[in-house]
Amino acid sequence: MKIKKTAILIFANSAQQEAVNKPFSKSSVLFDELNKKTLQKVKRSGLPYFLFSEEEQKGATFGERYTNAIQFVYDQGFENVITVGNDTPQLQTRQLVETAEKLEKNPIILGPSKDGGYYMMGLNKSQFSVETFLKLPWQTSQLTKHISRLLTAKKVKIVFLKILNDIDSISDIKSVLNGFRNIGFTLKQILISLFSSENNTISYSPSFFQNTSEEINFNKGSPLLLPILN
Repeated sequence: MKIKKTAILIFANSAQQEAVNKPFSKSSVLFDELNKKTLQKVKRSGLPYFLFSEEEQKGATFGERYTNAIQFVYDQGFENVITVGNDTPQLQTRQLVETAEKLEKNPIILGPSKDGGYYMMGLNKSQFSVETFLKLPWQTSQLTKHISRLLTAKKVKIVFLKILNDIDSISDIKSVLNGFRNIGFTLKQILISLFSSENNTISYSPSFFQNTSEEINFNKGSPLLLPILN
Protein backbone atom coordinates (compact mmCIF):
# COMPACT_ATOMS: atom_id res chain seq x y z
CA MET A 1 0.00 0.00 0.00
CA LYS A 2 1.25 3.43 -0.88
CA ILE A 3 1.51 5.53 2.27
CA LYS A 4 1.32 9.30 2.25
CA LYS A 5 4.23 11.31 3.48
CA THR A 6 4.10 10.26 7.11
CA ALA A 7 6.70 10.76 9.83
CA ILE A 8 6.84 9.66 13.44
CA LEU A 9 7.51 12.19 16.19
CA ILE A 10 9.03 10.69 19.34
CA PHE A 11 8.22 13.33 21.94
CA ALA A 12 10.11 12.04 24.96
CA ASN A 13 12.51 13.44 27.51
CA SER A 14 15.87 11.89 28.26
CA ALA A 15 16.13 9.35 31.06
CA GLN A 16 17.86 11.96 33.21
CA GLN A 17 15.00 14.42 32.81
CA GLU A 18 12.39 11.74 33.42
CA ALA A 19 14.11 10.97 36.70
CA VAL A 20 13.26 14.52 37.73
CA ASN A 21 9.67 14.35 36.47
CA LYS A 22 8.54 10.91 37.61
CA PRO A 23 7.55 10.37 41.26
CA PHE A 24 9.52 7.20 41.98
CA SER A 25 13.13 6.25 42.61
CA LYS A 26 15.51 4.84 40.00
CA SER A 27 13.23 6.00 37.20
CA SER A 28 16.24 7.02 35.10
CA VAL A 29 17.15 3.33 34.69
CA LEU A 30 13.63 2.52 33.58
CA PHE A 31 13.34 5.36 31.10
CA ASP A 32 16.75 4.71 29.67
CA GLU A 33 15.48 1.26 28.68
CA LEU A 34 12.08 2.58 27.55
CA ASN A 35 13.76 5.18 25.35
CA LYS A 36 15.90 2.49 23.73
CA LYS A 37 12.90 0.22 23.15
CA THR A 38 10.78 3.03 21.72
CA LEU A 39 13.50 4.05 19.28
CA GLN A 40 13.98 0.43 18.17
CA LYS A 41 10.26 0.00 17.49
CA VAL A 42 10.08 3.25 15.54
CA LYS A 43 13.13 2.37 13.43
CA ARG A 44 11.64 -1.03 12.59
CA SER A 45 8.55 0.68 11.15
CA GLY A 46 10.64 2.00 8.27
CA LEU A 47 9.01 5.42 8.56
CA PRO A 48 10.98 8.68 8.82
CA TYR A 49 11.17 9.87 12.41
CA PHE A 50 12.16 12.81 14.57
CA LEU A 51 13.25 12.58 18.20
CA PHE A 52 12.42 15.55 20.41
CA SER A 53 13.92 15.33 23.89
CA GLU A 54 14.05 18.33 26.22
CA GLU A 55 17.01 19.65 24.23
CA GLU A 56 14.98 20.02 21.03
CA GLN A 57 11.69 21.10 22.58
CA LYS A 58 10.79 24.79 22.42
CA GLY A 59 8.22 26.51 24.63
CA ALA A 60 7.36 27.42 28.19
CA THR A 61 4.62 24.79 28.71
CA PHE A 62 4.05 21.21 27.69
CA GLY A 63 1.35 22.30 25.26
CA GLU A 64 3.66 24.80 23.59
CA ARG A 65 6.53 22.33 23.33
CA TYR A 66 4.35 19.57 21.93
CA THR A 67 2.58 21.85 19.46
CA ASN A 68 5.86 23.35 18.25
CA ALA A 69 7.34 19.89 17.70
CA ILE A 70 4.39 18.79 15.57
CA GLN A 71 4.54 22.01 13.58
CA PHE A 72 8.25 21.39 12.96
CA VAL A 73 7.53 17.99 11.39
CA TYR A 74 4.85 19.45 9.13
CA ASP A 75 7.27 22.19 8.14
CA GLN A 76 9.60 19.49 6.80
CA GLY A 77 6.98 18.66 4.18
CA PHE A 78 5.15 15.75 5.75
CA GLU A 79 1.38 15.40 5.43
CA ASN A 80 0.86 13.15 8.45
CA VAL A 81 2.47 12.99 11.88
CA ILE A 82 2.32 10.05 14.27
CA THR A 83 3.28 11.11 17.78
CA VAL A 84 4.43 8.74 20.52
CA GLY A 85 6.05 9.08 23.91
CA ASN A 86 8.40 6.78 25.79
CA ASP A 87 6.17 5.48 28.58
CA THR A 88 4.00 2.82 26.90
CA PRO A 89 5.82 -0.54 26.86
CA GLN A 90 2.89 -2.24 25.11
CA LEU A 91 3.20 -0.14 21.97
CA GLN A 92 4.41 -2.28 19.08
CA THR A 93 5.92 -1.54 15.66
CA ARG A 94 2.90 -3.14 14.01
CA GLN A 95 0.64 -0.48 15.52
CA LEU A 96 2.80 2.30 14.10
CA VAL A 97 2.66 0.83 10.60
CA GLU A 98 -1.09 0.21 10.80
CA THR A 99 -1.66 3.76 11.99
CA ALA A 100 0.27 5.09 9.00
CA GLU A 101 -1.95 3.01 6.73
CA LYS A 102 -5.14 4.14 8.45
CA LEU A 103 -4.12 7.76 7.90
CA GLU A 104 -4.63 7.12 4.18
CA LYS A 105 -8.38 7.24 4.74
CA ASN A 106 -8.81 8.84 8.16
CA PRO A 107 -7.68 12.26 9.38
CA ILE A 108 -7.13 11.27 13.01
CA ILE A 109 -6.09 8.06 14.75
CA LEU A 110 -5.88 7.94 18.53
CA GLY A 111 -4.64 5.32 20.97
CA PRO A 112 -6.06 6.22 24.39
CA SER A 113 -4.22 5.49 27.61
CA LYS A 114 -5.94 4.47 30.82
CA ASP A 115 -5.09 7.75 32.54
CA GLY A 116 -7.28 9.71 30.12
CA GLY A 117 -4.63 10.87 27.68
CA TYR A 118 -3.28 9.06 24.65
CA TYR A 119 -0.16 7.04 23.93
CA MET A 120 -0.23 7.62 20.19
CA MET A 121 -1.84 10.05 17.77
CA GLY A 122 -1.88 10.01 14.00
CA LEU A 123 -2.87 13.39 12.59
CA ASN A 124 -3.27 14.69 9.06
CA LYS A 125 -1.99 18.21 8.49
CA SER A 126 -5.44 19.39 7.39
CA GLN A 127 -6.68 18.83 10.93
CA PHE A 128 -3.85 20.52 12.78
CA SER A 129 -4.64 23.78 14.53
CA VAL A 130 -2.00 25.49 16.65
CA GLU A 131 -4.60 27.66 18.34
CA THR A 132 -6.73 24.68 19.38
CA PHE A 133 -3.74 22.68 20.57
CA LEU A 134 -2.54 25.46 22.82
CA LYS A 135 -5.95 25.76 24.47
CA LEU A 136 -6.23 22.09 25.44
CA PRO A 137 -5.96 21.23 29.16
CA TRP A 138 -2.76 19.25 28.81
CA GLN A 139 -1.63 16.92 31.57
CA THR A 140 -4.96 16.99 33.39
CA SER A 141 -7.62 14.35 33.97
CA GLN A 142 -10.11 16.51 32.06
CA LEU A 143 -8.21 16.41 28.78
CA THR A 144 -10.03 13.53 27.10
CA LYS A 145 -13.47 14.78 28.13
CA HIS A 146 -12.63 18.18 26.74
CA ILE A 147 -11.54 16.67 23.44
CA SER A 148 -14.58 14.42 23.20
CA ARG A 149 -16.83 17.47 23.45
CA LEU A 150 -14.87 19.20 20.70
CA LEU A 151 -15.13 16.19 18.44
CA THR A 152 -18.84 15.83 19.00
CA ALA A 153 -19.43 19.47 18.20
CA LYS A 154 -17.33 19.37 15.04
CA LYS A 155 -18.59 15.95 13.88
CA VAL A 156 -15.05 14.85 13.17
CA LYS A 157 -14.55 11.19 12.31
CA ILE A 158 -11.86 9.62 14.45
CA VAL A 159 -10.47 6.10 14.68
CA PHE A 160 -9.72 4.87 18.19
CA LEU A 161 -7.19 2.14 18.90
CA LYS A 162 -7.27 -0.14 21.91
CA ILE A 163 -6.54 1.30 25.36
CA LEU A 164 -3.03 0.78 26.75
CA ASN A 165 -1.24 1.59 30.00
CA ASP A 166 1.47 4.20 30.25
CA ILE A 167 3.88 4.51 33.18
CA ASP A 168 3.63 7.55 35.41
CA SER A 169 3.68 5.93 38.85
CA ILE A 170 4.47 2.75 40.78
CA SER A 171 0.86 1.59 40.45
CA ASP A 172 1.23 1.87 36.66
CA ILE A 173 4.26 -0.41 36.82
CA LYS A 174 2.20 -3.05 38.62
CA SER A 175 -0.52 -2.80 35.96
CA VAL A 176 2.01 -3.30 33.17
CA LEU A 177 3.60 -6.29 34.91
CA ASN A 178 0.25 -7.92 35.59
CA GLY A 179 -1.31 -7.20 32.25
CA PHE A 180 1.34 -7.57 29.57
CA ARG A 181 3.85 -10.37 29.02
CA ASN A 182 5.73 -9.35 25.88
CA ILE A 183 7.81 -6.53 27.31
CA GLY A 184 11.22 -8.17 27.13
CA PHE A 185 13.39 -9.71 29.82
CA THR A 186 15.52 -6.65 30.60
CA LEU A 187 12.58 -4.27 30.89
CA LYS A 188 10.64 -6.75 33.02
CA GLN A 189 13.55 -7.11 35.44
CA ILE A 190 13.86 -3.33 35.74
CA LEU A 191 10.14 -2.99 36.43
CA ILE A 192 10.24 -5.72 39.07
CA SER A 193 13.23 -4.09 40.74
CA LEU A 194 11.57 -0.68 40.80
CA PHE A 195 8.34 -2.04 42.17
CA SER A 196 10.14 -4.04 44.85
CA SER A 197 12.24 -1.04 45.87
CA GLU A 198 9.05 0.76 46.84
CA ASN A 199 8.32 -2.04 49.37
CA ASN A 200 5.39 -3.42 47.42
CA THR A 201 4.51 -7.02 46.68
CA ILE A 202 4.04 -8.02 43.07
CA SER A 203 1.16 -10.27 42.17
CA TYR A 204 1.40 -11.58 38.63
CA SER A 205 -1.43 -12.42 36.31
CA PRO A 206 -0.71 -13.97 32.91
CA SER A 207 -3.65 -12.24 31.29
CA PHE A 208 -3.34 -9.69 28.55
CA PHE A 209 -5.41 -6.55 28.48
CA GLN A 210 -8.93 -7.61 27.72
CA ASN A 211 -9.63 -4.93 25.14
CA THR A 212 -9.02 -6.86 21.94
CA SER A 213 -10.70 -4.49 19.54
CA GLU A 214 -8.18 -2.94 17.21
CA GLU A 215 -10.29 0.07 16.48
CA ILE A 216 -13.66 1.67 17.10
CA ASN A 217 -15.06 4.27 14.78
CA PHE A 218 -17.37 6.83 16.28
CA ASN A 219 -17.78 10.53 16.81
CA LYS A 220 -18.81 10.83 20.43
CA GLY A 221 -18.89 9.30 23.86
CA SER A 222 -15.28 8.17 24.21
CA PRO A 223 -12.62 9.77 26.39
CA LEU A 224 -10.28 10.58 23.56
CA LEU A 225 -7.92 13.16 22.56
CA LEU A 226 -7.61 15.33 19.63
CA PRO A 227 -5.76 18.48 19.01
CA ILE A 228 -7.53 19.57 15.89
CA LEU A 229 -10.28 21.42 14.37
CA ASN A 230 -10.11 24.49 12.32
